[in-house]
Amino acid sequence: MFSFKCLRLAGMSLACLALLLLIGCASQNRDPLIAKDPRVDMIELVEEASATLLASTNGLDPEKPIITATFVDIDDLKKSSTLGRALSEMFASGLVQAGLTVVEVKMRDSLFIEESAGELILSRDVHRLSTAHNAQAILIGTYAQAEKTAYVNVRIVRARDNVILGATTVRLPLDRDIRAMLPAAW
Repeated sequence: MFSFKCLRLAGMSLACLALLLLIGCASQNRDPLIAKDPRVDMIELVEEASATLLASTNGLDPEKPIITATFVDIDDLKKSSTLGRALSEMFASGLVQAGLTVVEVKMRDSLFIEESAGELILSRDVHRLSTAHNAQAILIGTYAQAEKTAYVNVRIVRARDNVILGATTVRLPLDRDIRAMLPAAW
């Protein structure tokens, strides 16, 4: 009887220990959005997002051009950053690689261009700009920074009536390189 009580007590102790270990594991903060590698392959993420964007897009004529605008801060649509300008360039490359015609609007002075902000298409200029380039659509995007992630929303908008033809969202884990492309205040 003594050995049975000892075995029972030992079994209960082991069960309690296992339960404590499971509780300890469950309470650890495991964020699936943060890459194990300290560097994020932003180009690869944008290439995948470009493919997703185009797969969700309806009504584009591959023969008609698209213009792009610098991606802007969702909290202030008049501000951008190195990240916003880089994302715009990368998504434009994705459209070109997919066989679409993308007009390089930086070659003209028809956009509001600030040295630190990039090409920001103001709503009053969209119709004039799209007409000047005979553009069917405009690639636009916004980004928002959270603690560990930047959320990027990308849309292809029909120029004549502002209807969204396609959209996607990208989560960029904030590694050192991506953080360096955001304003210092972030």
